[in-house]
Amino acid sequence: MREAVEASSLAAEAYTIVRQRILRGELRLGQVISRRKLAAELGMSFLPVSEALLRLEFEGLLESRPRAGTRVRIHSPEDVRGHYVVREALEVQAAMLFATAATSSERAELRKLAVRVDALSMQSDRMLYLELHQKLHRRIAECTRCAPLCDAIEKTHALATIWFCVMRKPLPTDSRTRHQDLVEALVEGDPVTAAEAVRAHLAVGMQHTLEVLEPYFRLRKASGRTFYRSERKLKYTGIEPVSVT
Repeated sequence: MREAVEASSLAAEAYTIVRQRILRGELRLGQVISRRKLAAELGMSFLPVSEALLRLEFEGLLESRPRAGTRVRIHSPEDVRGHYVVREALEVQAAMLFATAATSSERAELRKLAVRVDALSMQSDRMLYLELHQKLHRRIAECTRCAPLCDAIEKTHALATIWFCVMRKPLPTDSRTRHQDLVEALVEGDPVTAAEAVRAHLAVGMQHTLEVLEPYFRLRKASGRTFYRSERKLKYTGIEPVSVT
């Protein structure tokens, strides 16, 4: 029993470490992960690391193929569109609930947060922007006072975070008040207006995501049933090589 508990604890630790590396962009899309090297780095046996990677694969962050190994998952265009369908269903509901349930102080807080997010959106250093961007969307969900809805939205943000790490620089077409416009629609208190604003916001996000992931879609198609393990082979796909973290 004691050994089982220890193994479970190690698997949870490995899961947290690898997940954080993926979400921070330290492990990039398409990057192959060696289970044995990771186990050696973390000072663990092969089993808890394998359990951790299997959990991440179940969550859609990794993918494995027989005799090819495990890598950070490269999603298809259909995967991206499907992801945004789910996000729209969840976040539109959150926006409508926010419009009717949020307090005056919560609406004021969200306005201030949106100003900070938009101010950071034009900077090349995206990590602080990413942190506040996640906080903004999380606060909208939290103000609905529906814990299951918050949990569901939080889970969908993992994939969005990974894709965002590819989008290192702001796009020339990005609105400088994109999040302030969204928040204004929510704080006005009209659920229909709030819902339409979220739909429009996510539509722009999906289009940006599809554009920046295009090279990775090509890599997914070119690699077929194989994972590229060397930088030399990877560079011919048009993807910038990355070093193993």
